[in-house]
Amino acid sequence: MNKKETNTSWWRIILISLGISIICILAAFLAMKDGFFVLENNTKNNNPDSPENKASSKMAYARLLNYIEKGWIKTIDFYENGQIAIVEASSSELSDRPQRLRVEIPAGSTSLIGKLKEANVDINAHPPKLDIFKTISDTLGSLIVPGLVVAVFYLFLERANNNNNNSNGSPFGPGGGPNQNMRGLGEIKKEIQKEPDTGITFKDIAGIEEVKEEFEEIVTFLKDPSRFTAVGATIPKGVLLVGPPGTGKTLLAKAIAGEAKVPFINISGSEFVEMFVGVGAARVRNLFEKAKQDTPCIIFIDEIDAVGRQRGAGVGGGNDEREQTLNQLLTEMDGFEKNKGIVVIAATNRADILDNALLRPGRFDRQVTVNPPDRAGRVAILAVHARNKKLSPAISLETIAQRTTGFGGAELANLLNEAAIISAREEKAEIGSKEISLAIERVIAGLEGPSIADNKNKRLVAYHEAGHAMVGTLLRNHDNVQNVTLVPRGQARGLTWFMPNEDPSLVTRGQIVARIVGALGGRAAEQSVFGSTEITTGASGDLAQVTDLAKQMILRFGMSGIGPVSLSKPGGSFLFVGRGVRPSNEYSEALAIKIDEQIRTITELCYNEAVEIMDLNRISLDLAVTGLIQDEVLTGVSFEKVVADFSKLPTNKIYESKFPKK
Repeated sequence: MNKKETNTSWWRIILISLGISIICILAAFLAMKDGFFVLENNTKNNNPDSPENKASSKMAYARLLNYIEKGWIKTIDFYENGQIAIVEASSSELSDRPQRLRVEIPAGSTSLIGKLKEANVDINAHPPKLDIFKTISDTLGSLIVPGLVVAVFYLFLERANNNNNNSNGSPFGPGGGPNQNMRGLGEIKKEIQKEPDTGITFKDIAGIEEVKEEFEEIVTFLKDPSRFTAVGATIPKGVLLVGPPGTGKTLLAKAIAGEAKVPFINISGSEFVEMFVGVGAARVRNLFEKAKQDTPCIIFIDEIDAVGRQRGAGVGGGNDEREQTLNQLLTEMDGFEKNKGIVVIAATNRADILDNALLRPGRFDRQVTVNPPDRAGRVAILAVHARNKKLSPAISLETIAQRTTGFGGAELANLLNEAAIISAREEKAEIGSKEISLAIERVIAGLEGPSIADNKNKRLVAYHEAGHAMVGTLLRNHDNVQNVTLVPRGQARGLTWFMPNEDPSLVTRGQIVARIVGALGGRAAEQSVFGSTEITTGASGDLAQVTDLAKQMILRFGMSGIGPVSLSKPGGSFLFVGRGVRPSNEYSEALAIKIDEQIRTITELCYNEAVEIMDLNRISLDLAVTGLIQDEVLTGVSFEKVVADFSKLPTNKIYESKFPKK
């Protein structure tokens, strides 16, 4: 909607509101017409302050009761709903002529009328004074709010459909009425890109060669379908991209749009879901109707888990708006009517919560997993993002890839960008190794904070971090130490980085135990050097990690004394509305007690081993802390050299566990 159309809509709303206000005022005057004339004719009789009803003086209520008992009250007139009374009293004891007195009647004087009747007093009750202006203002006040609600709702309907404006200026003219605008809510405001120009091609995709080959085949199918149809093959109806955030799923969709040169529609899964019933399903129908007009066509749905979650579980049962939208999507993808030439590509990082009907062949024929790249993939990704960066000749992309195990494409791109920003901030002509190291630390741990003052706290933090690094250096099953620093980052006072295993999906029991010992190394160093009274709260995060690893050893991997059994369901460890509530434990209370005992046994054995390492290598620990306090940062190689002077580094690659052997 352009500026002129917006101004027209606002003027329309103002005119409608003005018309409603005029109608309300006229209605108020007509409703009070009779009361106005009664007011005009009876003002004097109904007003206690009029000259005819004016009292000579005021009288207390107690005296009024006394006068009634003595029979001195002849007439009484009530005004203001009985709150004011004008009485006429006459008696030889008062004066020669009757007196008119004003009395304020207190609330709750219910016995007054009875006493007046017993004394045969002439009682007159007058209706309250009619204030026409107050009545009009009250009436308008009660009508203004509903009128504004109607006007705002109409404005919402007008703005809901940008393309259906009134052609003749009438608020309910052709194509501009509220019914048409309500229908406009179900329309997708996405235009089909006939020749999409995303600026991304397959040349810009690196590190995921297997995935890229899958999509290159789909692009070939769209460009030259005869090559496949000659042998009876049909184009896949849908491809689901599954993987962690930042691995390049959306980037792949952009590359497909740039390579295929066919009509392309991109939309987010959350754009289907609305607060109005039926709008989501209408938008799905509208989306596929647009796609059918320009086949072959690609529809890309990002974050499809927003609309494709499991049906029939959680709050709302199976009758909420999202599920109706999903039902329509299932029908459009593979229902009674076939959609030839439409390829649906979707991306999600939560494939485990998607509805099974959405994942079956015929809807998503292919599920492509996009994992974080390996070392060679990271080198290729870094090479792509380093094209427009001025890197120092001394920088090796292989070294950066080795230090960034587990990084996805988005994190690697962010790393090089942060390094470029740091170089520009320091007015350097190129990006050096120092800037790369600072960028890695910033991406992993956050912004750098102020240094810790040279006091007891700094020594505590230094021993804590050196304890982690000591275990990582002396246990071969532990990941190698990459960096130890006392520079605060984020909420951490100090940090120790390790170089994780290249294949994190396959971990041995010895590696898990070594990680538990390493996580407890900080607390063990505090205990060994300062004693139990000086251990700090800095190990809170380490203890949570230790407990989680011990639980996984017992419940998932069968690496405990309980035996090779799995006692947990995948995805059942937390509450998720789309998949149902967390199931109850499938083991007995006695077994739960054994699990707790095993957790305690594992953590105690690992902690004792960490303390033993600190006690046996105290000289190396003290030297490492001295160097760490002096330089604030030690690389893994530097730390290993310090430790090697007084400690024997293990040469075997097999971790000798202190767990009792069976």
